[in-house]
Amino acid sequence: MNPEPTEGADGTTHTGLVTGLDTGPGTGLVTGLVTAADVRAAGDRIAPYVRRTPLLRVPGERLWVKPENRQPTRSFKVRGAANAVGRLAGRGVRHVIVQSSGNHAQAIAYAAAEHGVRATVVLPDTAPDLKVRAARRLGAEVVIVPPALREEACLALADRFGATVVGSDAYDVIAGHGTAGTELCLDLPDAGAVLVPVCNGGLLAGIAVAVKAADPTIRVIGVEPELAADGAASFRTGTRTAWPVELTYRTRADGLRAPVLGALAWEHIHRHVDDMLTVTEDAIDAAADLLWRELGEHAEPSGATATAAYLTHQAHLPPGPVVAILSGGNVAIDAETREEPLARST
Repeated sequence: MNPEPTEGADGTTHTGLVTGLDTGPGTGLVTGLVTAADVRAAGDRIAPYVRRTPLLRVPGERLWVKPENRQPTRSFKVRGAANAVGRLAGRGVRHVIVQSSGNHAQAIAYAAAEHGVRATVVLPDTAPDLKVRAARRLGAEVVIVPPALREEACLALADRFGATVVGSDAYDVIAGHGTAGTELCLDLPDAGAVLVPVCNGGLLAGIAVAVKAADPTIRVIGVEPELAADGAASFRTGTRTAWPVELTYRTRADGLRAPVLGALAWEHIHRHVDDMLTVTEDAIDAAADLLWRELGEHAEPSGATATAAYLTHQAHLPPGPVVAILSGGNVAIDAETREEPLARST
C-alpha cells in the first residue's frame, strides 16, 4: 500500500512521503536536456569500453530482452560511466566520487581504471557483498555508510578530497545510457513498447531520448517495484516525489531503492516517457526464473523488473514486439566459487 503524502520541500531527510521537491519542467532549475546528437556522440566515445548487447526473443512470446547483464561490469551502468568519466578525464579531472547501491559504483570504478582516474565510491551498509567486493577489485576506494547518509557522505568526501561527483543521472551519464535505446531501435525498428527499470531514472531518461528520436510512436514505459514506486508516484502527480528509505528498502531489488528520481532525469521523463508501471516482488522472482529458464540469462532482481512488467501487464501493452531491458546480473550464483571475474576491456 502506498504511503499517504505529506508536505515537504528538500528531498533529503524524510519522515514520510515528500512532494514538491521542485516546481517541475520549465522552472530553470535544470538547464539543457540531453539530445539525440549527445547520445550518438556518446556511442562513439564509449565503444572501446562497452559491449553492443543483442536482442533475445523469449520463445512463444512477443517479448525481446536486451541483456545488459553482459556488459563488462554486468550492468548497463557502464554505458553512462564510461561516457562521463571519459569526458572528465579529458578535461583533466583526476579523482571521481559517487554514491551508489552497487552497480553505478562498479561502473565508475571500471571506467576510472580504464582512464587512469582515482575513484571513491560510497555504498550503503545494505549493499550485497558481491557488489562491494567487485568495486574494490576494480580499484575503487569503498566507503560504507547507512543508506540514508549516502548522498551526504558523498558530498562531504568530495569536498574533503577535491573529487568530482558523478551523479547517476548526470548529463553525460544519461547520454551514455541512451546508447542502449539507439541499439534496440536499430535491431527492432518495429517495436511497440520498451520497458525500462527505474531507480533514479537515468536509464529511462536516456533510452527515452534515443527511442523517441528514432520513432516517436514507440511507447517508452518505466517500471518500478510496488515497494519502491516513488517514480510512478511522480509520474501520476506530475511532481517529483520522494519516498523515505524505510519504504524503498523493503524491495529486494536493491538497485531500484533510490528514494527519488534525479532532478535531471525527471525533466526528461516528464517530457518523453509514456507511462510508469509497478510490479510485485513475486512477479520479479517469476521474471528472473523465466530469464534463466528460457534464455540462460542471470538477472538480479532489479534486472528482472522490466520482464516482470511484461508478465504482469502484457494484455495492456501496445501491439507489436515489446523490449524489456535486463539491466543487470550482479547476483551470486549458488556458491562463491562460481562467481566469474569481472571483465576488463582489452
